[in-house]
This record gives sequence, C-alpha cells and structure tokens, in this order.
Amino acid sequence: MFSTLRFFEGFCLAGLALSLYVLRIELCLPGWRFSMTMVASFLMVGGQLLMPGVAALCRNWPDRDDWQVLQIVIISPFVLMLPYVWIFPESLRWLLATQHYKRSKAMMLRIARKNQVEMTTEPSGVLTELEQELHRKPQRTCIVKMMSTRNLWKNIVVLCVNSLTGYGIHHCFSRSMMDPEAQPTALCHADYYTMAGIAVATCLALCPAVGLMGRRGGLLTFMIITALASLLQLGLLNLIGKYSLRHDIVLRDTLNRKFSVAFSIIGMFSSHAVSTLSIFFCAEITPTVIRGGGLGLVLASAGFGMLTAPIMELHNQKGYFLHHVIFACCTLLCIICLLLLPEPRGQPLPESIADGETFTRRTLLHPGEQHLLLAKTDRDYSRVHDTPLHLTATGGPDISLLFPWMVGSLLSCG
Repeated sequence: MFSTLRFFEGFCLAGLALSLYVLRIELCLPGWRFSMTMVASFLMVGGQLLMPGVAALCRNWPDRDDWQVLQIVIISPFVLMLPYVWIFPESLRWLLATQHYKRSKAMMLRIARKNQVEMTTEPSGVLTELEQELHRKPQRTCIVKMMSTRNLWKNIVVLCVNSLTGYGIHHCFSRSMMDPEAQPTALCHADYYTMAGIAVATCLALCPAVGLMGRRGGLLTFMIITALASLLQLGLLNLIGKYSLRHDIVLRDTLNRKFSVAFSIIGMFSSHAVSTLSIFFCAEITPTVIRGGGLGLVLASAGFGMLTAPIMELHNQKGYFLHHVIFACCTLLCIICLLLLPEPRGQPLPESIADGETFTRRTLLHPGEQHLLLAKTDRDYSRVHDTPLHLTATGGPDISLLFPWMVGSLLSCG
C-alpha cells in the first residue's frame, strides 16, 4: 500500500510541476518569462534547503514515527491550494489557440472588470471579433501531430536528448565527488547541501548568462563546459597517474582526488544549467496547442536520465566508467545538435503547429530568426502575444502560482 500510494504521489507531483510550468510561461510577457522561471527555481531550491530543518523539527515525535510526522507536515500546505481551481482561470492563450471562444470571451470580461477597463469602447475590437467566431467548435491538437512537421519535432527531440544527458551525467559527477571514507550520516548531509548549493549557484549564474548570450548561446556554452569537465575527468586523471607521478603513490592519489572533486563540482554546475535551460527552451518553442505534451516529453526524458542513477546502484556500480563515457559522448552529440535550434528570446510564443514550424534558426552570420517561412494561419492573435493574460485587481502580474512550486519541492524531497 505504501509503494502504491507513493507511486500516485509522484505521479501527481509530476503533473503539478508540468501544469505550473506551462501556466507561468503562458501568463508572462516575453521579457519576463525567464525571470519568472528563475524565481520559481529559487523557490524550489528554497524548499530543498528548508527540508533538513523541517525534518529536524519532526524528530522524536511522541507516539508516531518520524517519517509519518514529516509527511503530514510537508503535505499540509497543499490544503491552501485547493481553492486554486476556482481562483485561477484557464490559460487564455490556450483557450484562444484551441478555439474555446465562449470561455475566452467570459474570461476577457472578467479580466477587464478586475482591471477597470471598459471593453465596449476598446479600440481593437477584440470582443467584436470573438462574437463572430462563437459558433466554432473547440479543437484539440494531439502531440502525435508533431510527427508530421519538418522542424518542430527535430527541435523537441534535440531538447529531449539534452535533458536526458544533463540529468544523467549529473549523477556521474555527483558520484565522483563522494568521499568513500566519510561516515554515512555525514556523507548524506554533505552531499545534500552541496547539491543544493550548486543548484543555487547555477540559478544565480543563469540569469546574467542567458541575458548576455540568449537561450541558445547559454545552452551551448554550458553544454561545452559539461563536455570539457567530463572529458578531463575521464582522461586527465589517468594521465597524471600514468606519466607524472608513477612513483609517489600518495601524492598521486591526493592529486587525483582533488582534481576529481573540482571537475565534479564544475560538471554538476554546468549539467544542472543544461537541464534547466533545456526544459525552459522547450516551453518557449513548443506551440500553445501542444505545449503541455512537448514539455511532458522533455520532462519524461529528464526523468529517464535520473533513472540511470538507481540502475547503477542496483548493479553495484559495475560498468560505471562505461556509463560515464556514454554520457560524455552524448554531450558531444548535443553540442552539434544545439546549433540547429532557434533563438526564442524576445519572441512571442507560437500558438499553432504552423507557427511553431515557421520558428527556425538563422545562420550564424545573420543575426535574428527566420519567421514566416510558411504560410501563416488566417487567424492572427498578435495582440495577445505581448500582453499579460491574467492580472490582479491592481493591474500587476499575479505570481501566486509560484507558491505550489516550493511546496512541491518540499514534498518531492520528503
């Protein structure tokens, strides 16, 4: 019963993370999408850092096991999220893209009323246009239709491989950093805080890096750093022992250990950045009609990459070196494939599959992106692209959706 309920708990947490990610992307202006994603990442890491303190408070609870008390404490904030289904509406961007025009009209009137905007005198005539289309039936698009495209499916496959490689090689670096002579309790605490600290450093470094180099440039840079750290860890340490310090065994082992830890920290830092950017990249280039499905594929690939860690543990670490070599080769493949991706910074989110198909890259000699390579759809919602779709009564963006992200992080750690 515990295993069954634990499975459904993880299943629901995955759906919660996916839904929150999509909602944040679709509610933000183009210039704020990455900033809000980083705020959510900081809150997620904050949940991880709070977890040891919460666990310490739940120790030695009378008449109950510690883990049961901890589970109750970290699940209780979800009670506050039960009214979210009535407080937060469906994504207006998704409703328009899937032709839910009646619900779209009602939501527009609700937003206008909260922000004290008179829609009857609105010069763009959005409501008038919607009135003419209310007879249309809603249309859902399956993720399978992505296979009929020429560029979109390639972009998603590249990002899936990037996500799998980033999460998979992260375990290789974390295992290389472990001290086999440390006590089990101290080892667990040190590894936990080290990984959380590296995650904080990664989020801090991503903000200026992506601001300067863009999504594609930042992803390519961190992937190159990951590949270099992996290759140096696999090759340089063997060269030190083989040619430089053949006779001084103690100094050789000490030097190998220090270099291994240094390369592991750099690799964990860069691989975490690669994983974060791959997921965010997919959310920006996937059309609204299939954004949940495309992002789900990338998150599933990330989960498969994390699954390689317990598989190696089940085999008592046999074949670990080959495991690391395979992921190092994957990083080299990803570096080549990343050049095929477009640059979505500052661009409106694609709405239909045709919009996503026209979103292709330019050559390195010509800055910018090649748009309008294919015929655009007849319906144009460009007015929606550059406007926030859900505002508070004061007219500002509502960031309450970030609260479940931190609580979900607490629960997943538990």
